[in-house]
Amino acid sequence: MTTNWGWFRYDEIFDIKKGFYNKKPEESGNGTIPFIGATESNNGITSMHTLEEIEAASKTGDNPNQDISEKMFAGNCITVSNNGSIGFAFYQEKEFTCSHDVNPLYLKGHTLNKHIAMFLCTLIELEQYRWAYGRKWRPKRMPASLIKLPICKKGKPDWNWIENYMKQNIAPSLPSKSKDVWEEKYDNRPILDYVGLDVVQWKWFKYDDIFTIQKGKRLTKADMISGNTNYIGATDTNNGITEKIGNTEHIYEGNKITVSYNGSISEAFYQADPFWATDDVNVLSLKHYTLNAHIAMFLTTLIHIEKYRFNYGRKWDKELMLKSKIKLPIKANGDPDWKFMEKYIKSLPYSASI
Repeated sequence: MTTNWGWFRYDEIFDIKKGFYNKKPEESGNGTIPFIGATESNNGITSMHTLEEIEAASKTGDNPNQDISEKMFAGNCITVSNNGSIGFAFYQEKEFTCSHDVNPLYLKGHTLNKHIAMFLCTLIELEQYRWAYGRKWRPKRMPASLIKLPICKKGKPDWNWIENYMKQNIAPSLPSKSKDVWEEKYDNRPILDYVGLDVVQWKWFKYDDIFTIQKGKRLTKADMISGNTNYIGATDTNNGITEKIGNTEHIYEGNKITVSYNGSISEAFYQADPFWATDDVNVLSLKHYTLNAHIAMFLTTLIHIEKYRFNYGRKWDKELMLKSKIKLPIKANGDPDWKFMEKYIKSLPYSASI
């Protein structure tokens, strides 16, 4: 592992482009050119279009229309959303079009590839906490932003080290691991009684009927003691872990779900180990059944879907969550079918090792 890192301005590292202020083109279903929008999923792709559809689209939907060259961007770059899901970064291998809520970044002084891009995207997304709706990461602000990179003896970014690191530590493990898991564990796995989400009935439950909900406890940086206990904050990354602490006053036993109600609202994670949760996080325990990692994965997915209901002005605090509802698979008697949820998650590829 390299120990030499240096700070660089974004405009030293990247040629930063503005996305095109364009109304999204009509979509026929026959397109192969990605439209990159301000989303956190699907590699930023929100739709696919033909060149003719992109050429016909204009800012307002009416004339005058801009030339197609202003709407198209070359591949082998990184796109970063500057509005909406701010700070999400994706590698775009092929030519694309995008909205003005996206900054295309082209590497200066070195040829970008998917290994270097994966490294850079990870670092870029670590900066998400700096930005919000009122402080967008537009192209006029991004050039002066800073990124910390491994450096060579001359003090320049060590692109060769970055590429080799990704090849040795990340890329080689993915195909072989996926292949082994699929062939050894899943092609011959026993057929389960339950095969899909469409074979069961569903019912709405109040959160208060399903969960015991506790509010986390604030702990300031100044009061933190260094240690090995997970500190769960209102973040959407790293399973909610923002620090490792040695404080012991307000520790929750593991096997619980944490849900942020402020900051990255509705981000839900399963906590297997003991932890301290900040006061921006609700801690959920099952009332009438023993939680495990598989059931937790089922529940956290459903909880995360509720993200669109909440924002800075409508936080999902404990009082509101108690009255909220969650739709769950049920047994014939109307109770939640926890065994089905567990079996369903276990039946999915790559879930056995959870």
